[in-house]
Amino acid sequence: MKDLPAETSQALGKSLLNVQLGIDPVDWKMVTQIGPGTIEIRVHRPHEYRLLYVARFPEAIYVLHVFEKKTQKTPEKDIQLARQRYGQLQQEREKR
Repeated sequence: MKDLPAETSQALGKSLLNVQLGIDPVDWKMVTQIGPGTIEIRVHRPHEYRLLYVARFPEAIYVLHVFEKKTQKTPEKDIQLARQRYGQLQQEREKR
């Protein structure tokens, strides 16, 4: 997130803080195609940005991927990367 514009990074950080406090982000949607419980936070400044996270596990909120969205449809490479990270997360949790 540190490579994003400051305004965008701050908006995403505030949304994640709200999630930690049990408050829904302002603009979000479920993204079940990545994995159960995956949520997309949408930020519209100055361009379109997305943050994909999972907050269904009691120990932490896991950020899977943050990216700038340049087209109407989410690029398949971003979906695949988030799926891969979700799978890695599940494997790590099973080892515990």
